This record gives sequence, C-alpha cells and structure tokens, in this order.
Amino acid sequence: MTSPLPRARPGARNLITDVPGLKVGQAEDVRVRSGVTVILPDARAVCGVDVRGGGPGTRETDALAADTLVDAVDAVVLSGGSVYGLAAADGVAAWLGARGRGFVVSPDPAVPVSPIVPAAILFDLANGGDKAWGEAPPYADLGRRAVAAAAEAFALGTNGAGCGAMAGAIKGGVGSASVVSADGFTVGAIVAVNCWGSVTAPGGRSFWAAPHEIEAEFGGLGAAGLSADPDDWGLSKAPAGGRNTTIACVATDAALSPAQARRVAVMAQDGLARAIRPVHAPFDGDVVFALSTAARLLSEPVPYTVARLGALAADCLARAVARGVHAATAWPGAAVRTWADL
Repeated sequence: MTSPLPRARPGARNLITDVPGLKVGQAEDVRVRSGVTVILPDARAVCGVDVRGGGPGTRETDALAADTLVDAVDAVVLSGGSVYGLAAADGVAAWLGARGRGFVVSPDPAVPVSPIVPAAILFDLANGGDKAWGEAPPYADLGRRAVAAAAEAFALGTNGAGCGAMAGAIKGGVGSASVVSADGFTVGAIVAVNCWGSVTAPGGRSFWAAPHEIEAEFGGLGAAGLSADPDDWGLSKAPAGGRNTTIACVATDAALSPAQARRVAVMAQDGLARAIRPVHAPFDGDVVFALSTAARLLSEPVPYTVARLGALAADCLARAVARGVHAATAWPGAAVRTWADL
C-alpha cells in the first residue's frame, strides 16, 4: 500500500500565480457590471480543456485537442458578457500580436504571428448593468486592458470576469487558490463563479468546499453545517435557466502533454462538483482549462503523478470557488446579498 505523502500547503500568494511563469490581469466596468480576466503565461504553454455545462460559450477549444497542429497557447481568457464577451479574446490577441507573441505560421516577417487565445464566457447580461452598448460592446477593450495589467498579484471577488457574476442567489466573483505538493509541484486555480447552484449548504453560511479549506481562507466555519435534503438546493437561483456558468483555469508547473493537460482539466471539474450544488446543469456553461508551464519534469510513475496533479487541481478549484464568493462585494447602490450578509 502506498504511504501518504507529507501534507501539501498553499503557495506564497495562495493564487494561481504561485505557479511559476504565470500572471493574471483583470479589467472591469462597474457601470456595465461586467469584466474580463486574462491568464497570461510568460511563454507559450500547453493547454487542455474540459467542457461540462449544457450551455457553453467558448473560443479555440477545438484547437486544444491532442491531435491538432497547435500544441500551446499564448493566453486564456475568462469573460463576462455572454456571446459579446468572446470579443475580449480579440483584444487580447491584438495586444499579443502587436508584441510578436503567437504561433509562427511563416518565417516571413511580413506574415503576422497568430496568437492562440482560448476563451470561455459567462452570462451576466441580466444583472441590471448598463448594457446599451449598441454596436460597440466593451469587451475587446476590456480584454486589452486586462492583459496589459497582468501581474502576479490580483484582486479576488467583484473583479474581472467575476464583476457581474452571481453565485446562486448571492454575489459571485473571481476566486483563486494554490497548493505546493510535498515533492515540489505547484498547482493553482482561478475561477469566475456565476453558478446556478448554491455554494453554501441550506440554512447557513457553510461552504460546500469547507472540507478542503486551508488556514481559514474562506471564513473557517468548518464542515459541521454541511447537510441537505435530496431536493433542497438552498441559495440556488430560481429555475429560470440561461443565466449562469462557472468558468475556470487550473495550472501547474509540471511538464504536461496536451493529452495529460486535458486529463487534469477533466479531473479538476470535480472541484466544481465539490463546491457548487447542483452544477453542470443544462443551462450552465461550465468550462475548465488546464495550463502547463513545464518548469518541472513529471516524476515516475507518470500516470500516477498526472492523477495526483488532477486531484490537487480539483481541490484547488473547490477552494477557489469559495474564496471568490467569500471575497465578493455588492455593486455600488445595488440591493444584492453577499456571503457576508448571510
């Protein structure tokens, strides 16, 4: 029987940017009640994706298959704005291309590079913000602003892609968490929580993610309050479909192939199931990307190490969901409940 490894701990920031070689940039428009989050690797990074929700909105996800030509990406975008938010990746691609960052199609300097920027969107169009943008939605500009602001430190809660988000019946937001394994692998997660289901157990403030909490990072209430009847979803949204989606990215410094990155993304989806009840509904568009910055070689046996990384990513993502909602604040002047109000 395999003996347990020593306990893993969060990285220095407890953010996805604890993974060496990653930065995150965010931009939002509080008047519109929407925003964009960009995960920016220092160098092109292997990326996988897993799409679980019944109503997803994505860009470039087909290009991430293990048998396609492109084997790395230049950035990952998480955006509000539903279909309009996909334009955020246009702004990011333009910013990257202007700096010569992208897939080199031709050695001819007259041929521009092609930045590979997968993206996923959430629905925040019905949150009361000013969406009267006519033929000029703000998302391409928000994408440019977000990528230009990329840094190792960034704010949680009502920021970036989480600006307009609602987590069931309470305010959602951007969350992040990290972990460093006993043998030195770093895993991180970032998520924009806009779920239909509830992140807390009925009748209280306890997060479903409580069993995975480290050092009271989202209130320290513990798991004692975690119980629910089979059909009691607590603070979920009303059954009016189409106003949801939780989008996320996990990352590691382990050197993964595209197929291994995809497996980590698949396993990381379980983090959403540990933190949100219910999840992956017909009217959620849940998407998880997985990035590899390839700073460390996988240890033997490789399949076991990939499984460990996927398990760590799932736990990180569950913690990130709770941290995002825990940090979320209401929009100015809005009668919106937050976790702190419960």
